[in-house]
Parts: sequence; structure tokens; C-alpha cells
Amino acid sequence: MLSIVIPVLNESHNLPIVLNHLVVYAAKPQNLEVLIVDGGSCDDTLKVAEEFKNAGDVKTKIINSSRGRAKQMNAGAQQATGNILYFLHADSFPPKNYDHYILEEVAKGNPAGCFKMEFNSNHWWLKLASYFTKFRWRACRGGDQSQFITRRLFQEIGGFDESYIIYEDNILINELYARDKFVVIQEPLVSSARLYEKYGVWFVQYHFLIIYIKKWLGANAEELHAYYRKKLKK
Repeated sequence: MLSIVIPVLNESHNLPIVLNHLVVYAAKPQNLEVLIVDGGSCDDTLKVAEEFKNAGDVKTKIINSSRGRAKQMNAGAQQATGNILYFLHADSFPPKNYDHYILEEVAKGNPAGCFKMEFNSNHWWLKLASYFTKFRWRACRGGDQSQFITRRLFQEIGGFDESYIIYEDNILINELYARDKFVVIQEPLVSSARLYEKYGVWFVQYHFLIIYIKKWLGANAEELHAYYRKKLKK
């Protein structure tokens, strides 16, 4: 079974779209488990989740968690029953037969990885950035590409580092690259460019680069979060 963990916070608009997508685009939806982990939404996110659960198309769990994507994803992983975990953002849409591709890679001996990515934007820079996600280079990785990992390896690493409010995906990916256990599936996942549309492509790209450099220079989790809140959460 593939356990899909989706951390959410006020995602009543995107959540029904991605949940329907997961069912329609799966090769074998009967072998899926979806865990919707809510961090304290104040919109209709939980209502949407309950409607999906009651529809009964896929085994579904709704989990209440402390806010913070790392905490939410760890909470989902703890209650997942599948031997393969798939962490997905609520505004990212994996390719057709995504479950087959993930299981195929694990069967080949690749215990962790992601899909290459495309933004739902025609901006030339985002198209260029998307192009480079097909390569295995560490600098081309990010949580928007989604993340599959065997339960065994996830537990060996210790899950997501909950001290990180942002950059938590990258911390886990760093651990995987250090173990040389990462593959990029050459099928495109489509991710929302909503943050870029809200603040502007160059503004967001610049501050993400600064965050990356700050971490490389030794900034801790609190410093990265403070910078993000100041620049991108006004």
C-alpha cells in the first residue's frame, strides 16, 4: 500500500481538486491510503476532507496535528499503514499512474525520490527552473516535487526535523543525498505557482536563494523562519 500524506492549512479550495486527482490518476486507487493532516484550519478544509472520506473511493484518515508542515507530515507518517510513504503538497498534482511509477522505483531498489516538476505558469523563468528539476542535482530539489520514501528509511532518518518550520523538505532530502538514496522519476508533477503569482517571480526567487545561502552558511531553523516570515509572509 502507498500511504499519501497531505499536510493542510486552510486549503478548502485546492484540497478537493488534488484529492479527486489522486483517485483519477492512480493506476490502482484501491491500493492507496490518503492521510489528510490538518494544522488547525479555520475554513472548510475539514469539511472537504470528511466529504472525501465519506465517499469511500479510497481509504482515508483525517488527522488533527500541531501546526507546522514537518509536525503534520510526521503525524501522518505515524498513522500510515503503508510500507511506502508519499508526501504531497495540496497544490501539487502527480502524473498519471504516479503510484505505479513510485512502486516500480522501490522495486528497483530505489527507496526514495521525487518526480520532475512543472509549474502551472508560462513565465519563462519558471519554465526554465522546471526544466532543471529532471536532473539529480541537489540544488534542483524541493518539497513541491513531492517525496516518496520507504517507511524503513524514513524511520532510520528519524522523519522530518520538527524544529524547521520552513526548509523541512530540504533537510530530509539532504539526509537522503548523504546516503546516496534518491531518484528523480522522469514524469512531470504539476505544481502551483501561486506564491510566485502573489509576490512576483523575481521577488520570490531572490528570497528563496537567500534562504538557501543562509542555510549553507550555517543559519539555524529559527533564523530561516524569521527571514521567511519577514520577506514572504507579510
